[in-house]
Amino acid sequence: MSESTPKRYHPAHTAIHWLMALLVIMMLGVGKFAMPGISPEDPQKPMMLQSHAYIGFALTVLLVIRLVLRFTTKQPAPADAGNAFLNRVGKAVHILLYVLLIGMAASGLGLFQMANLPAVFSGAAPYPSNFFDYPARNGHGLFSGLLLALVALHVGAALYHQFIRKDNLMARMWFGK
Repeated sequence: MSESTPKRYHPAHTAIHWLMALLVIMMLGVGKFAMPGISPEDPQKPMMLQSHAYIGFALTVLLVIRLVLRFTTKQPAPADAGNAFLNRVGKAVHILLYVLLIGMAASGLGLFQMANLPAVFSGAAPYPSNFFDYPARNGHGLFSGLLLALVALHVGAALYHQFIRKDNLMARMWFGK
């Protein structure tokens, strides 16, 4: 590792990582588990959907900022899992996390437009009876399931590094010197 290679990610990158992690977990929980169980007639449903849409937009903005930081700030050396195959899997998981987040943003925006959600949120249009009438809903659902699986794999890998390999990898994505 050269002198110019940092041991940690830039603090802005770190802050955005943890904020995005919290929001993604919250959004997956609400979108995959809470909202599907609530009847469209329930007055809470449009409010939950509106919150989901606006937080999704905030996540998209954070994703763009994070991608800019990813390519404009110095990064620590790639993590070593102690196995060439696992190292390749780790790199693929990180790339796929970005790809799926972009897919979630694009399909969410498509669904937002197709279902005319601005009019729904203002009360000018009724709540859609079936979001599966919109093609973007299928992509959004597929991406969310894949994202949930990758997040679980990512968390598991971080715990593997921290508690099995004991290489203190999580310090790279935390604040400090």
